[in-house]
Amino acid sequence: MTAKTGTGADTPPASGTPSSHSPAKSAPTPAPAKSAPRQAHGGPVLALLAAPAAMGVSGPTLALSEAARGLAVSPGTAAWLLTAYGIGMTVGTPLLTAAGGRRGPAGTVRAGAAVLVLGAALTLVAPNLPLTVAGRALEAAGAAGLNVAAFQIAGRDRSGRAPGLVAIGSAVGGTTGLFIGAAVAGTLGWRATLLLPLLSLLALVPALRLAARTAPQPGPATRTAATPSATAPRRSLPLPLDVLRDPGFRTAAGLMLALSTVNFALLYAAPRRVGALTGWNGMETGAAASVATLVGALLSWQLIRVAPALGMHRMRLLLAAGSLAAATLASLAPWTVVVLIGSATSSLVTAGGQGLLTGAATERLPETRHGTAIGLFNLAFLIGVAAGPAVAEALTATT
Repeated sequence: MTAKTGTGADTPPASGTPSSHSPAKSAPTPAPAKSAPRQAHGGPVLALLAAPAAMGVSGPTLALSEAARGLAVSPGTAAWLLTAYGIGMTVGTPLLTAAGGRRGPAGTVRAGAAVLVLGAALTLVAPNLPLTVAGRALEAAGAAGLNVAAFQIAGRDRSGRAPGLVAIGSAVGGTTGLFIGAAVAGTLGWRATLLLPLLSLLALVPALRLAARTAPQPGPATRTAATPSATAPRRSLPLPLDVLRDPGFRTAAGLMLALSTVNFALLYAAPRRVGALTGWNGMETGAAASVATLVGALLSWQLIRVAPALGMHRMRLLLAAGSLAAATLASLAPWTVVVLIGSATSSLVTAGGQGLLTGAATERLPETRHGTAIGLFNLAFLIGVAAGPAVAEALTATT
């Protein structure tokens, strides 16, 4: 650790005799403030923690036909394996955040990992669709806790780069999940594709260390706030109405919900359109769709870099227009390349939007409310995760 270079007043005299010409120095001086520890936000570690949660959404997509045969249900009914995962993440976000709230992000990581393992175990041994769906929902709740914890830890990086890396990691997980899921289904069977969120456990130990290192250090402000007179007005609200009333939060969360719904609808439907247009098998379709959406996710880093120059208002318009264009191209274009460009565009604006809008959702709120705001913002994203495949299934069933 490096130390600040001290001034003469910071170091005690070499001998016990005080200086004769400066009697003021004999008065006790306050201890110098401890320099804050270097904040290591660990974007790559947090991205690895969050990515498998998104992989759990897309991984089984191209194996649903096999899952339907294995569970003796129709392919449309088997789509509940995706929808239940999205619902589980939506419900698990506030529950796991609350469960770990008293212990901070580290508590959320531990609670999320425990629920994830329990859900994966049930998913692995479930003999029928209802129990498999229940296991998937439980697994998703645990993955949601890890996802929220990753954004909470990354949110302490005020530059926005760590949240951007986590968002890109999540997008990469969702996109590569198509190809990885198809490969896993071909080698280990369809049920193994339902267990991809367990890969988050690879980042468990470094994420816990990171949560401990980035925890806010107690200081005079927190000690003052601990007095009864100061804590009285800080009583926690039963509902986060102050967050929900904030226009900046509402705008960011509403746009994130729209981007996420479109993205995960296309993640479900676009590979099927590619397969129908080309006649490719699951591996080939998964590889093409994964490459397209992965390129979009990686290009979102450039979007994050140019965001300060564009300004948030223009950036919001760009995100909304990009998502609308992506949905139009992927849904209506009769050419495979254009469908894949639509998927890539949706991945780009969703990953970039998740990184950029996380900061916009909290910038007008006091720091003590940032954790709650980030949890609710991620809840809006996860409602889109749940709604996207259901919307896509409903629309394709009527055409």
